[in-house]
Amino acid sequence: MLRSVEQRSEQRPAAGGDEDVRVTELRTAVSRLRRQLALLPAEFPDRGIAEEELAALAAMAAHGVPEVPRLRRSLLLIAGAIGSVSALARGLTDVRHAVELFGEPPRRR
Repeated sequence: MLRSVEQRSEQRPAAGGDEDVRVTELRTAVSRLRRQLALLPAEFPDRGIAEEELAALAAMAAHGVPEVPRLRRSLLLIAGAIGSVSALARGLTDVRHAVELFGEPPRRR
Protein backbone atom coordinates (compact mmCIF):
# COMPACT_ATOMS: atom_id res chain seq x y z
CA MET A 1 0.00 0.00 0.00
CA LEU A 2 1.26 3.49 -0.81
CA ARG A 3 2.25 5.63 2.11
CA SER A 4 1.21 9.25 2.37
CA VAL A 5 3.64 12.05 1.57
CA GLU A 6 3.84 12.90 5.26
CA GLN A 7 4.76 9.36 6.25
CA ARG A 8 7.42 9.07 3.57
CA SER A 9 8.92 12.48 4.32
CA GLU A 10 9.41 11.53 7.96
CA GLN A 11 11.67 8.65 6.98
CA ARG A 12 15.29 9.77 7.08
CA PRO A 13 18.38 7.62 7.22
CA ALA A 14 20.16 7.16 10.50
CA ALA A 15 23.60 8.69 10.87
CA GLY A 16 25.89 6.73 8.58
CA GLY A 17 22.85 4.88 7.24
CA ASP A 18 21.40 4.38 3.81
CA GLU A 19 20.40 6.99 1.28
CA ASP A 20 17.66 9.48 2.11
CA VAL A 21 14.30 7.95 1.18
CA ARG A 22 13.22 11.22 -0.46
CA VAL A 23 16.15 11.05 -2.87
CA THR A 24 15.33 7.45 -3.73
CA GLU A 25 11.70 8.38 -4.43
CA LEU A 26 12.79 11.31 -6.60
CA ARG A 27 15.26 9.19 -8.55
CA THR A 28 12.62 6.51 -9.17
CA ALA A 29 9.91 8.95 -10.26
CA VAL A 30 12.25 10.87 -12.56
CA SER A 31 13.58 7.68 -14.13
CA ARG A 32 10.06 6.42 -14.78
CA LEU A 33 8.94 9.69 -16.39
CA ARG A 34 12.08 9.83 -18.53
CA ARG A 35 11.33 6.32 -19.84
CA GLN A 36 7.71 7.23 -20.53
CA LEU A 37 8.78 10.35 -22.40
CA ALA A 38 11.36 8.41 -24.42
CA LEU A 39 8.71 5.89 -25.47
CA LEU A 40 6.21 8.57 -26.48
CA PRO A 41 6.21 8.71 -30.29
CA ALA A 42 4.56 12.12 -30.48
CA GLU A 43 6.69 15.21 -30.87
CA PHE A 44 5.63 18.41 -29.17
CA PRO A 45 7.27 21.84 -29.07
CA ASP A 46 8.67 21.73 -25.52
CA ARG A 47 9.82 18.12 -25.46
CA GLY A 48 13.48 19.19 -25.36
CA ILE A 49 12.85 21.36 -22.30
CA ALA A 50 11.19 18.45 -20.49
CA GLU A 51 14.07 16.12 -21.38
CA GLU A 52 16.69 18.64 -20.21
CA GLU A 53 14.96 19.32 -16.90
CA LEU A 54 14.39 15.62 -16.22
CA ALA A 55 18.10 15.06 -16.85
CA ALA A 56 18.87 17.90 -14.42
CA LEU A 57 16.61 16.33 -11.77
CA ALA A 58 18.27 12.95 -12.28
CA ALA A 59 21.70 14.55 -11.84
CA MET A 60 20.59 16.34 -8.67
CA ALA A 61 19.21 13.11 -7.22
CA ALA A 62 22.43 11.30 -8.07
CA HIS A 63 24.46 13.74 -5.99
CA GLY A 64 22.63 13.59 -2.66
CA VAL A 65 19.93 15.85 -1.28
CA PRO A 66 19.11 18.50 -3.91
CA GLU A 67 18.31 22.17 -3.33
CA VAL A 68 14.55 22.59 -2.93
CA PRO A 69 14.22 25.82 -4.95
CA ARG A 70 16.01 24.18 -7.88
CA LEU A 71 13.79 21.10 -7.60
CA ARG A 72 10.68 23.24 -7.72
CA ARG A 73 11.95 25.26 -10.67
CA SER A 74 12.62 22.09 -12.65
CA LEU A 75 9.20 20.71 -11.74
CA LEU A 76 7.50 23.88 -13.01
CA LEU A 77 9.42 23.75 -16.27
CA ILE A 78 8.60 20.08 -16.77
CA ALA A 79 4.93 20.61 -15.96
CA GLY A 80 4.77 23.52 -18.39
CA ALA A 81 6.48 21.50 -21.09
CA ILE A 82 4.45 18.28 -20.81
CA GLY A 83 1.41 19.29 -18.78
CA SER A 84 -0.99 18.84 -21.70
CA VAL A 85 0.31 15.40 -22.71
CA SER A 86 -2.21 13.11 -21.02
CA ALA A 87 -0.06 9.99 -21.54
CA LEU A 88 2.52 11.50 -19.15
CA ALA A 89 0.10 12.77 -16.49
CA ARG A 90 0.69 9.94 -14.01
CA GLY A 91 4.46 10.14 -14.32
CA LEU A 92 4.37 13.91 -13.85
CA THR A 93 2.20 13.47 -10.74
CA ASP A 94 4.72 10.99 -9.33
CA VAL A 95 7.57 13.47 -9.87
CA ARG A 96 5.54 16.23 -8.22
CA HIS A 97 4.89 14.03 -5.20
CA ALA A 98 8.58 13.15 -4.97
CA VAL A 99 9.53 16.85 -5.04
CA GLU A 100 6.95 17.57 -2.34
CA LEU A 101 8.75 15.14 -0.03
CA PHE A 102 11.47 17.76 0.31
CA GLY A 103 9.07 20.22 1.91
CA GLU A 104 6.24 22.57 1.18
CA PRO A 105 6.87 25.72 -0.81
CA PRO A 106 7.05 28.91 1.26
CA ARG A 107 3.68 30.53 1.84
CA ARG A 108 3.04 33.90 0.25
CA ARG A 109 1.65 36.64 2.42
